[in-house]
Amino acid sequence: MGSLDGRVAIITGAGRGIGREHALLFAAEGAKVVVNDLGGSVDGAGDDRSAAQRVVDEITDLGGEAMANADDVTDWDGGKRLVDTAVEAFGDLHVLVNNAGILRDRVLVNMSEADWDSVVHVHLKGHFVPTRHAAAYWREQTKAGKEVRASVINTSSTSGLLGNPGQSNYGAAKAGIAAFTTIAAEELVRYGVRVNAIAPAARTRMTEQTPGLSDIVQAPADAAVFDSWAPGNISPLVAYLATVGCPATGRVFFVQGGQVRLFQPWKMTDSIDKDDRWTVAELQAEMHRLGG
Repeated sequence: MGSLDGRVAIITGAGRGIGREHALLFAAEGAKVVVNDLGGSVDGAGDDRSAAQRVVDEITDLGGEAMANADDVTDWDGGKRLVDTAVEAFGDLHVLVNNAGILRDRVLVNMSEADWDSVVHVHLKGHFVPTRHAAAYWREQTKAGKEVRASVINTSSTSGLLGNPGQSNYGAAKAGIAAFTTIAAEELVRYGVRVNAIAPAARTRMTEQTPGLSDIVQAPADAAVFDSWAPGNISPLVAYLATVGCPATGRVFFVQGGQVRLFQPWKMTDSIDKDDRWTVAELQAEMHRLGG
């Protein structure tokens, strides 16, 4: 018996890297998987529709059930087709893993409008569109009297939650995904849907090009040494968040190697107060108490 027996899952960006590892583990744990991927390059250019099919072939060769899908997750109709594909092929939908993304790293003064728009579009809208259509499906299931126990797992990043120079576009999108996660969790609980996010640290095509990471993500020369950057390390947490019995929702987890940590959301801490409007001179005298 697998931990995901009977679950139907969509995994976007699953043709390579972390997404591929998710798809393989989900199938090994008993899920029926829709492997979605356009097969583009790291910066989003081009396409290779065979990437998703190769993962499907790996799954079916191992006795699992999967099908490939090449719809664009940023396209409104494409996102609807993606959800419909899962329901029509496997009879239901229980899990959505939003993983697709691209990189176009530049320092801010060199970043073009296209660099900004493309990265924010793929990451932020690419999370919104599939989630929107999946949520509509689950809402209708709930209205029809069916008990829904569904899960959405989004992909944020420390580049957005902690910051990383050279990635203002990517970081802004990933911070937005974390906020999207907490709000969606609050809205969708009424339909039996849990929404969480991960901020993974692993060796992928993207991290091998990320400033400050490219030199440290390489696999250890000694095969006996635990590879803390292996992408497969990320997937067990995602599979856990997809299980029927997982209680977590509205959470963002960092995961690397064997470490899982809970992110603390933005919160208000120290304050300065008065019973009237502040003057600039007063704030000049008091803001040091807030580090300002």
